[in-house]
Amino acid sequence: MLRKTVLLVLLLALVGCITTGPKGKKSFIFISTSQEVDIGKQVAADVESKERVLGDSQVQSYVNNIGQKLVSVCDRKDIRYSFKVLDNDEINAFACPGGFIYVYKGLLKTMNSEAELAAVLGHEIAHVVARHSIKKLQQVYGISLLIKVALGEKGKAVQNVVGAAVGLVLMGYGRDNEFEADEYGTLYQYEARYNPDGMVQLLGLFKSMEKNPPGTLEKLLSTHPPTSERITRVEKQVDGFGEGAKSLPYGESEYAAIKARL
Repeated sequence: MLRKTVLLVLLLALVGCITTGPKGKKSFIFISTSQEVDIGKQVAADVESKERVLGDSQVQSYVNNIGQKLVSVCDRKDIRYSFKVLDNDEINAFACPGGFIYVYKGLLKTMNSEAELAAVLGHEIAHVVARHSIKKLQQVYGISLLIKVALGEKGKAVQNVVGAAVGLVLMGYGRDNEFEADEYGTLYQYEARYNPDGMVQLLGLFKSMEKNPPGTLEKLLSTHPPTSERITRVEKQVDGFGEGAKSLPYGESEYAAIKARL
């Protein structure tokens, strides 16, 4: 018992308050980075057992390169991020714990510029930076169960956490987390030298599609805040970047070449 108590104290001292956003924002996280990545690997394996990864290496490389440019300016670099396109015409994207990020082919076919793709990837990177999935798991399962996972115990407890994480990333994170991901993602897009108005254009695209038959954006928007409110917030943020932001590239022709392959 004493040994476990000492290990727990050391664990909390090591993880404790961790950077989870721009300007040094901190949050109390008691799942270690290595354990988060381990959970993420299991979640990603589950995803790829049910979804087919797109076989076009040029498209995969293109999406990964843009993702890595955004990673280079984000507030979390203690993990290795991966970006994969799933061969599915659903309009969606999601981030697993530990930096495993997926975009559906259907979403790529819907967008029109690198700036819009950077907005999607920046938003998903932001979920990882802010550790939204881990925070949610902490809330749902509490300290006792997740500390067992963090201490390396195996069995049913780990499987329960992985199962919950799979459901969480597919369902979305809720209103406050989505606003936060929009904010961080827009900042990362700007700092990676993509036109941040790409986020506004992306959200405008989603807004226009809300009039389509039910199901078109059901998964993507079901747990998100109203799109009009998201647009208003991002427009205000982009205005704060100043006039120079308006001259940053959208990358429309580059994106069109990749889109033609889908």
